[in-house]
Amino acid sequence: MPTVKKNVLVIEDDPDIGRLIESSLESGNYIITVTDSGADGLVMLQSINYDLLILDLNLPGIDGIEICRKVRKFNDTLPIFIVSGRDTEIDRVIGRELGADEYITKPFSARELKARVNAFFRRLERSGRE
Repeated sequence: MPTVKKNVLVIEDDPDIGRLIESSLESGNYIITVTDSGADGLVMLQSINYDLLILDLNLPGIDGIEICRKVRKFNDTLPIFIVSGRDTEIDRVIGRELGADEYITKPFSARELKARVNAFFRRLERSGRE
């Protein structure tokens, strides 16, 4: 049976990092959509069924923390990976408390990001939650 491609939304205001995430995952079994706007990302999340959100915290306008809070109000099961330059322990703890499944600090390895995403979906598949 063919594997269904996973639909991933990336909300990242740095175009270089957005392209890096997109290129690292597009070679896998993923359909990647990148937006640099938190407001646009929220609209997309409410109208399209995504399998994963990769979210930067330092966004202009609506920041990633507020996006995470809002997403958890209307979708408490969407996996969220935070990718952020905020690297203190308190930032990582807050990210997890807001509902993030992963917290990856910048700079990060594109290979490691892809490995974490792949591992996450493998675990979901094994648990039968997919």
